Amino acid sequence: MVESRAVRIALRVVSVFVMTFLYLPLVILAIYAFNPSRLLVWPPTGFTLGWFAEAANNPAISVAVVNSLIVGALATVLALILGTLAAIAVHRYSFFGRQTISFFLVLPIALPGVVTGIALRTSFVTFGIDFGLFTIVVGHATFCVVIVYNNVVARLRRLPRSPEEASADLGADMWTTFRRITFPGLGTALLSGGLLAFALSFDEIIVTNFTAGAGTQTIPMWILAAIQRPTELPVVNVVALVLVTFSIIPVYLAQRISGGAAAGVSR
Repeated sequence: MVESRAVRIALRVVSVFVMTFLYLPLVILAIYAFNPSRLLVWPPTGFTLGWFAEAANNPAISVAVVNSLIVGALATVLALILGTLAAIAVHRYSFFGRQTISFFLVLPIALPGVVTGIALRTSFVTFGIDFGLFTIVVGHATFCVVIVYNNVVARLRRLPRSPEEASADLGADMWTTFRRITFPGLGTALLSGGLLAFALSFDEIIVTNFTAGAGTQTIPMWILAAIQRPTELPVVNVVALVLVTFSIIPVYLAQRISGGAAAGVSR
């Protein structure tokens, strides 16, 4: 189909409008991170890197970042294990209720975070589990599993079954076939799913608020608490800018890995 020049121009204008709508707030945030004033005045009164030094020397921020890294790493590992096992079970085997299980595996990502958080908190209280990093990890894993599950299922649908069948015909057991045939084929899907799960966990705030203990803070929780104090706004802007920049990296890598893998399969 040949598009007219007017259509191409209209599409470009709409694209610019959408990108501006999405990213203008982030640009404003970045500008305020370098503003020397503690007040949100526009236009900025100058340029400074002092707030970055103040954020780096804040012990509460350091502890929150370490907690976020620990939670993100553990939730990602848990999601990779559970999501991969669930994907293989649902895709490779036929059993009663398979589609229902598949639906319930994907459902947590669609549920409101408030509902998930309340349900998890109620469960932890019911079973007498103390709130802390462990409960945050469990809470984050509930939606990170979905990311890994979707990635692995999508890859399994593109992988041929003949190498696995040949491996079984040659006498290899299930574990050997998985280790030497299936797992290498899932490598990039697991890597991209793990990166996306980590990025999602690192930025999560709603479920974290319901599952964190009184003395435990992740970096999004610190931002939520500090933004209510006007004198902390410049440091909050800096931390938010660094958080956005850091979050872009795993998402970009996951997109490149999954995109490259898809291109390799299509060829």
